This record gives sequence, C-alpha cells and structure tokens, in this order.
Amino acid sequence: MIRVILADDHALVLEGMRSLLQDEPDIEVVAAVTDGAALLQTLRQVQADIVVLDLQMPAIDGLTALEHIRREQISVKVLVLSAFNDGESIQRALEHEADGFALKTEPPQQTVESIRQVYRGQLVFPAAAKRWLLTQRKAGAEREPDLSEREMEVLALAAKGRSNKEIGAQLGLSENTVKFHLQNIYQKLGVSNRTEAAAVYHRLYPQG
Repeated sequence: MIRVILADDHALVLEGMRSLLQDEPDIEVVAAVTDGAALLQTLRQVQADIVVLDLQMPAIDGLTALEHIRREQISVKVLVLSAFNDGESIQRALEHEADGFALKTEPPQQTVESIRQVYRGQLVFPAAAKRWLLTQRKAGAEREPDLSEREMEVLALAAKGRSNKEIGAQLGLSENTVKFHLQNIYQKLGVSNRTEAAAVYHRLYPQG
C-alpha cells in the first residue's frame, strides 16, 4: 500500500482527494491536515510514503514545510498539488526538492497516477511545467554542460528517477562511484541536488 498524507487548507479539496483515493486498492490515506505545522507534527508521528502538498497554507506554507522535511531528512516523497502553473511556483518547488508537481486543474485520475509515479521514484511534472522548461531552454538560460560521457549517462538515469543503486547496477558502478559522479555533475551544472540537476537535464534535453 502507498501510504499518503494530504495537506491542503481547503476542506473541500481534502475531502475530494480522500474520496478519490479511498477507491484505489493500492493507496491508503493515513492522515489529512490543513496547515504546514500540523503536517510536520504528523510526519514525526505517522509513517507515510508520500505527502500531497498544497503550496498555500496558513501557519507554515507548503514550501516552508517542504524545506523543513528536507532539512530534517524525513523519509517521505512530496508531490506538490497546486492551482498555480506559473514558472516561479514550479522553479521554487524544484529548488525545495519536490519529487513532483501536479495541478488541481488536471483530471483527478491524473493526480492519482502522479502519486503512483512519484512513489516509483519518477520525477513528475505536468505538461505546463515541461513547456516552461522548454521555454527556459530556448531563452538560452544554460549552455551545454561540460560533462564526460559517463557523467551524462549518470545524469540521464538520475533525471529518470533512478536511485544510486539502480544507476550503479545499470552502468556497472559502485554506489560510491555514482555518488562521486553526481557530486561532479552538481558542481559543473551549478546545482546543489539531484532534483535541480534533473530539471537542468530536462530543460536541455526535453526529449531525453
């Protein structure tokens, strides 16, 4: 079962999501909260696989809550569910290491599938986000990175959501070697984590 916590300050959204997910045989809603402070408290008490997180919430907003989750190294994946598909919201979600970004305006079943994809380790973003990334590429925001062939292979697999262990197994490398390559990749790309590196990869190679 995929154990999910819902975090949204709109009761209608929470109840709608809960009703939608309770019919899914492989998903269980273990908690629902209406602000970031309650989310962090719940995460310290309840084991979950995924948080479906709204950006705009009282007390502690979604991005601040996400920052706390990463800083405290809470082992949970985060799917941002937002009404906003602007580039700034997407970029900020990436910078805070969200595992995916879905829109409330998309069909509900698409959100359900996004939960499953994030659970499987895939980096999920809607078509609007991909268009924005492509626009950034056309604007010439970045040049082709000076990566070795091996580093490009590691980056491509990381951008597809593969774990260090999976990358190592596919390329015949140890996990420590994969970590070493990733650190070099981050430095060359000017990023600080694999989520930002994946964003750069998708921006440069949207068909990759």
